[in-house]
Amino acid sequence: MTSLFSLEGRVACVTGASSGIGRFLATTLAQSGAAVVGVARRRAELDAWKQEALKEGAHADFIVCDLGDPAGAADVAEQAVKPFGPPDILVNAAGINPRKHADDVDPEIWRHTVDLNLSVPFFLSQKLVPDMAARGWGRIINIASLQSHRAFANGLAYGASKGGVVQLTRAMAEAWSDRGITCNALAPGFFPTELTGPVFSDDDLAGRMAEQTCIGRNGRMEDLIGPAIFLASPASDYVTGQVLHVDGGFTAK
Repeated sequence: MTSLFSLEGRVACVTGASSGIGRFLATTLAQSGAAVVGVARRRAELDAWKQEALKEGAHADFIVCDLGDPAGAADVAEQAVKPFGPPDILVNAAGINPRKHADDVDPEIWRHTVDLNLSVPFFLSQKLVPDMAARGWGRIINIASLQSHRAFANGLAYGASKGGVVQLTRAMAEAWSDRGITCNALAPGFFPTELTGPVFSDDDLAGRMAEQTCIGRNGRMEDLIGPAIFLASPASDYVTGQVLHVDGGFTAK
């Protein structure tokens, strides 16, 4: 049973690894035995993550890159193979939520949000797939959202991009699963991150979000460990094109 969930000998690339869910997932995969390459635009934060991982005996390195431009995916793919070899696991966790009312979303806000949240996950995956396919094994994990299915105030651009992530996940599964590459998405509920800062800085709002779950609380980072390891490991060999909601039952009500 242990081998089903083992990541020993695997190489993972995690975008958005400088903070929030991306950083937590990068640490989780490293603690589970994978050699992890973190990708983000903030060098100091990435270096701090790397040093923490190395202190725990993990294998970790990083790439500094602003993924706001999908063209950057080609450079990341080229650099990601250098520290530990071609990645077996890709986690597309980089994202942005501009929190603008629909009336105030201009073309630049729209482009930047859709590029980072939707276009980059596809184009980076596309670049890494050939090496995964050559080995006959790969895992792509996208990050969806409550807003993939629900509308929230001031979330039009973000919600549209995250709705796209769900269909992107299905389409990538259809395209690449017959080569041994599964593609699934994690859809977190409300977790304390930089993106959800406005929620958790307001006790009343955070409380209302917790009340909408079946469990009765908002997410804790450790709630993501099991789902992430499952989707990254051989335990999910026959699971592809799926969205796993880690939301305490928020979407069930």
